Amino acid sequence: MLLARTAEARRLLATLIGSLAVLMWALLALFTTWANGLPPFQLAALCFSIAAAVGLAILALRGPGSFRCLQRQPWQAWAIGTLGLFGCHVFYFLALGNAPAVEASLLTYLWPLLTLLFSAFLPGERLRWFHLASVLLGLIGAGFLVTGGRGFDFEACFVLGYLAALGCALTWSFYSIMNRRFGTVPTRAVTGFCTGAAALGFVCHFLFETWVAPNPCQWTAILLLGLGPVGLAFFVWDFGTKHGDIQALAAFAYAAPLLSTAMLIALGQGEAGWHIALACALIVGGALLGSIDLVRRQRLCATQPIGRNDARG
Repeated sequence: MLLARTAEARRLLATLIGSLAVLMWALLALFTTWANGLPPFQLAALCFSIAAAVGLAILALRGPGSFRCLQRQPWQAWAIGTLGLFGCHVFYFLALGNAPAVEASLLTYLWPLLTLLFSAFLPGERLRWFHLASVLLGLIGAGFLVTGGRGFDFEACFVLGYLAALGCALTWSFYSIMNRRFGTVPTRAVTGFCTGAAALGFVCHFLFETWVAPNPCQWTAILLLGLGPVGLAFFVWDFGTKHGDIQALAAFAYAAPLLSTAMLIALGQGEAGWHIALACALIVGGALLGSIDLVRRQRLCATQPIGRNDARG
């Protein structure tokens, strides 16, 4: 029983660590507004470069042997990690460039729901009614945030953007699920994935864009993005999806648009309204509902008596 308690405690800790990514993604919109004017592939390449540089510096401090983790991983892990990080951004940029931001954003917010659905195919995971209900509540709440409670219209002329938004949601949900499949790949290997994503970003930039020299404000945004939402967030999300409760994380992911909106309002870049309060209630309620299993397991372990053999360890 002591081992069960220890395993559940580790699972809870990994889930909490993974949830830090959602908090950092809440700053993505704010920091991105500070970087307005930079080509998207250039911005992605620079942000991933900062994330990779920090990761490589940490590996260097831990000794030359730390770099072996980048050499020993299977090619499938490299492909999923690099293409997952980079591909998600490619689809996101295409979506915003070829469809109205409201509809495109709402479609990209399907990724927590898709992650939850795909998680049913993972070993040891089971999809329950409250998992689906929690993410549907989050999706509805995100819809109120994105549309401002005014509704939206899908037009055939924006089909490329809509498909790209769906591609973004599918890419990130697939990446999140496959992380569990490659659970033996250490989180520090994300450094290599960021390096690969930065390289792909520069290739796409030089093929399709013209370099724009960032001003001081844009460099600040690049640094903050590379350290947080497009940097450390990937490391903690990797750890959380591999070792934590991926279904609870999927439910909590809808807190990102809520926190992002609240941040923009606090800084005078948005206006509060009834739809914000309603979205808050739906998203918070959905997150609590999606965490039922995690709370239930913690209570079960806490109430179970420790046997004599368990007490001895």
